[in-house]
Order: sequence, then structure tokens, then C-alpha cells
Amino acid sequence: MSMFWVVFSTQSISLLGSQIVQFSLVWWLTKASGSASVLAVASIMALLPQVFISPIAGALVDRWNRRLIMIATDSLVAMMVVILAILYALGLVQIWHIYALMFFRSIGGAFQFPAMQASISLMVKKESLSRVAGINQALNGMVSIIAPAIGALLFELWPLQNVLMIDISTAAIAMLVLGLTRIPQPRRASGEAVKNSLYSDISDGVRYLLGWRGGLYLILMAMLVNLFFVPAFSLTAILVSKFFGGEVLQYALLESTVGIGMVIGGVGLGVWGGFKSKVKTMVLALTVAGLGSIVIGVLPPSAFLLAVACFFVVGLMLPFTNGSMFALLQTLIPPELQGRVITIVIAITSAMAPIGLSVAGPVSDVLGVQIWFIVGGSVMVFLGIASFFIPSIRDMERVSEGNLPK
Repeated sequence: MSMFWVVFSTQSISLLGSQIVQFSLVWWLTKASGSASVLAVASIMALLPQVFISPIAGALVDRWNRRLIMIATDSLVAMMVVILAILYALGLVQIWHIYALMFFRSIGGAFQFPAMQASISLMVKKESLSRVAGINQALNGMVSIIAPAIGALLFELWPLQNVLMIDISTAAIAMLVLGLTRIPQPRRASGEAVKNSLYSDISDGVRYLLGWRGGLYLILMAMLVNLFFVPAFSLTAILVSKFFGGEVLQYALLESTVGIGMVIGGVGLGVWGGFKSKVKTMVLALTVAGLGSIVIGVLPPSAFLLAVACFFVVGLMLPFTNGSMFALLQTLIPPELQGRVITIVIAITSAMAPIGLSVAGPVSDVLGVQIWFIVGGSVMVFLGIASFFIPSIRDMERVSEGNLPK
């Protein structure tokens, strides 16, 4: 656990730097273009590598040293940010440069996220996974509070190339600590000869999922949420600018409010641990978040403060939804398979978001972003209610590990 907290804290510092830069770049794109389609393309660039690279990345995570993977991905992202900072300093930056940075940042994330998630179950006791997931969500929420506030302030005070240097500095801290820390490896990665091909490893992950009906339903739910809900929150900057008539401070307020909700929800999950059934915790939170999203979509432009309250509700529910889902995966999937199975799940579910965004951008330019909050929220409410009537989801945790696919 001591190793986990050291790695976790420094990765969180790196996340803070990345989110400050991400906020500043999104608002720069919003002011430079005023187009939902431009933000949609930026979000697609940030998601595509998750779709195409994640399955391969997961298999490699199960083969390679996970600590070195995290160091290498931090290095890649830092290098790309340096290039972008130089372009800004020279006055040569263009919108497609932002797209490129988000694309390469996503490539790094396709390796970084599964490497970290697959390492958690080897550093944390199984009975503590839900609480650690809650603390993780809470800390992500704290980052979501602090990053927009800092990003909004620095956006007004500094040239963007100076803001970009924050990401580089925090990544360097994370890399330094990773270089000095030992992270446990699953038995296969730490010494056994790797005889299977990469294709065989990926196939093992696919076969595992195909034999796990509850897992397939879980993937379907996540696919639908990403298809209809992710576009809404990816276009929040346009909602603030075009619908509510706000500026960077109003955008920062909405983003920070989501973070406040995530902190409170994450601390709640970390202390409480959720219901005995992680599935029950997940689907109830999904339903409430969906209701909050619907309200955001039907509000008039004069009701910005009520929108802030609804964003808080959605943020509050996210740790209970996401934390419970990952605790389920970490509990039920064997450690030696977690890298490839989790990344296959990420790839399949993430594939839906670019599809949704490709439609959401042009439609939002015509009908407004709020329509996606209504549609996405309605889908979440339906899935949350329907889950109670699907035995493979409702009773997922009652299946003994001996009956899960191997």
C-alpha cells in the first residue's frame, strides 16, 4: 500500500498539470473557432487511439514492465507539449496542432491507464479496492476543481506557452518517482517465458469477455453511455459560450462544480464503500446522473445557477458509477488478464464516443448542445432502471470466481 500511495500521489500531480493545460487548450479552441464541430473533432482526436491501440496496449501491459510503460508514456506526452509550447512562442500554432497533441496524449493514455489500473490490484488488498477506487475518484474530482480555476486564471495572465510548461514540470515529477519506485508485476511478467503471440494474448482477453455474459452487458451499457452522453459533456464549453452567454470564468465554474461533486462522491465511496452490491451502487448512481443531465438540457438560458447545481449532481454520481465499475473489473478479472481485458473494454466502449461526437458537433451547431444532455440523460436513466431486470447484471457478483471464464 505504501508503494501505491507514492505512485498514486505523484501520478495525481501529473494529472493536475495535464488538466490545467487541457482546460486552457479547450477554451482557446472555443474562442478561436466558436464551433461545436471543432471541439467535437478535438474530442475525437483524444479518443481514437483508445479505440485502435488499447487492445494491443493491454496485451503489452500484461507482457512488459508496467513501471517502464508509465515512464515512457509520460515522456511521450511531455515531448509533444514541449513542441506545442515552441509553436506558440513562435506564433505558428494552428488548430490542427492542438488536434495532434490530443491525439498523441491519447496514445500515451492508452498505455498509461491500463498499466496503472492493472497494477492497483497487485498493490491493494481486494477488500480495499472499492475504497481505493472511491479515493481515486475523489482525487480526480479535486483535480477537476483546482485545474479549471488555475487554468482560467493563467489563461488570462500568461501566454499559453507558459501554461504548457506546467504539464511538462508535473510529468517530470511523476517520471522521477516512478524511476525510484518498485511496482509489483504479475507472475508471468516478472519471470516466466512469454510463449504466446501478441495475437494469442489479445484473443485470450476476447475469449474471457465472450464467456462472461455479465461483462458483455456491462460493456453494452458503457457503449450506449459513451455514444449519447460523452458528446454532451465534451461540448460544455460551447454550452457556456453560446447558450448561457458565459466566458472563461463561467466555464471554469461549471467544470469545478463537477469536480466538487466528484470529490464529495469519491470521499463518500472511499469511506462508505458503497452498497454491498457494487452493481447496485453503480446503476443507482447512473440513474441519478441521467436525471441531472436531462434537467440541464431543458433549462432556459437564464437558469445558469440551476445548471451549476445539476452539474454538481452529475459529478457527485460519477465516482459511484465509475469507481464501482472498475472495482468490479478488478475484483472479478484475474490479475494476469486485467491489462488486456480492461483495455479491450476501453477500446470497445470508447469507439462509441467518436461516433457520437461526429454527429453531435454538426447537430449542436444547428440545434444547440442542450439536446445531447437530454438524449444522453434519458439513455442513462433507461439503462439504470433496466439493469435491475437483467439477471446477468443484477447478480454478477453472486457468480463464484470458479464459474467465471478462464
